[in-house]
Amino acid sequence: NGLGTLYAFQKACNVAKEKYGADLAQELMEGKISAALYHTAGKGTRLAPLPASENNNKPGVKLPVCHQLADSSYEPITVLEAVVRQTGIYASSRSGRLSVFWGDQIFVPTAPFKYTPTHHVDIMCTLEEEPPTEKVWKEKGLEKYGVIAVSGGGNAAQVEKVDHPTAMRMLKNLGDIARVGPSLGSFSVSAKMLQALCDEFSSELAAKDGKLDTDPHFWMPLTLPQDEYISLMSQKGVDEQESRSHHVRMAKMKESFLTANPELGMFGSVDVGSNACWWDYGLLKLYIANNLKLSEEGDDADLLRRFFGVTGRTMNSEISGVTVDGSASAFSCKAKSGSVGADAVIAAVEAEEIQIGEGAIVVNCAAKKIIAGKGAVLYNLVSESDDGIVAEDGDVIVSVTDTEGSSMLLRSKTSICGGKAWKQVLDGNKMSFEEVHKQNRDADVSNIEKKRKELYQKASSSFGL
Repeated sequence: NGLGTLYAFQKACNVAKEKYGADLAQELMEGKISAALYHTAGKGTRLAPLPASENNNKPGVKLPVCHQLADSSYEPITVLEAVVRQTGIYASSRSGRLSVFWGDQIFVPTAPFKYTPTHHVDIMCTLEEEPPTEKVWKEKGLEKYGVIAVSGGGNAAQVEKVDHPTAMRMLKNLGDIARVGPSLGSFSVSAKMLQALCDEFSSELAAKDGKLDTDPHFWMPLTLPQDEYISLMSQKGVDEQESRSHHVRMAKMKESFLTANPELGMFGSVDVGSNACWWDYGLLKLYIANNLKLSEEGDDADLLRRFFGVTGRTMNSEISGVTVDGSASAFSCKAKSGSVGADAVIAAVEAEEIQIGEGAIVVNCAAKKIIAGKGAVLYNLVSESDDGIVAEDGDVIVSVTDTEGSSMLLRSKTSICGGKAWKQVLDGNKMSFEEVHKQNRDADVSNIEKKRKELYQKASSSFGL
């Protein structure tokens, strides 16, 4: 995501200039705007088969809660729309900076989000309140994460998946280490640092060659001594001379950059609070767990509902003939009869009859009858048949639509990790997830979404809803 960030920004600048006559880079340099990029965070193998239903648009995966559009209609909010809503709170503090976020996770900070940047690069993290003793390090499991350490003076450095003694040795150049905590990976850079990075890697960007990530290839060589950096990269199987050469390159860039731009430090942190809520939708099991919180009790669930503007278990729905369990949630649904089981969550569902099992999730589905077993996940399904849509306990069923409006069902189980089963043809499928991904590679996502809505409306109208 290092070179990818730089390339995406340059491409965005070109599009803005060609289409709108706007000079994004110049406006950012002058502090007139704050800009943000959102990374797709991979192909979505571990979220499969849901991204396939969005034609490989992983951040476009819908959540089982609806928001109101400008035309007053309602539709399920996507993961990316939710992320943009959440991260927008930092925009006012980041004039003249580019922010980079992941497109599959939402976090709600408990620390103040309005701040004055003090470093050319700042990275988001959940800093612990206690001093970073070996006991705290073990209790918090910090050896499993990329960790940000912050000195009493506010300067920061990053290490990755190391124990306490190793981290302290690597971070000794910081001096006194006041606080540490896991990195969220999201960061912001000043316009000057952004330009410096684009200049430094101009040959790689022009050739579209190389794979450099921000943590191991930007932030760590900029914040760690050479020997410690080489040691850390050797754990990743990187040749010593390769690491040494890269560190020398980055150290040279850092020295000339800070000499020319001394008004800010090099690398700092933005604390989101050790009690911040963090909802990851990048894995199928987390997609299920975090969406079921819409029907749960507790502080985390309450905050999730508040974030999405949920003020009741049933909202904007016509389901008076349906028996809905007191713990279930239904948003923008229409149904004449049936039942919704405990803890189930349904959104944008239209059917004559629904039988939704305990803990099931049904999103954007229309059929005469919808039967979802316990814990099943039904997504983007449309059927005009009398039998409707039927899913057994733990089934995951999605529809993959093409530009002609033809659809194919893709099946899995909630117990199956799409990443591990990526190349397998699962029971009930004609293709593997990988083959569907390749087929979707050049899909026109916008036109297919339009076609999907047309099919949904046609089905809904056919049974009088």
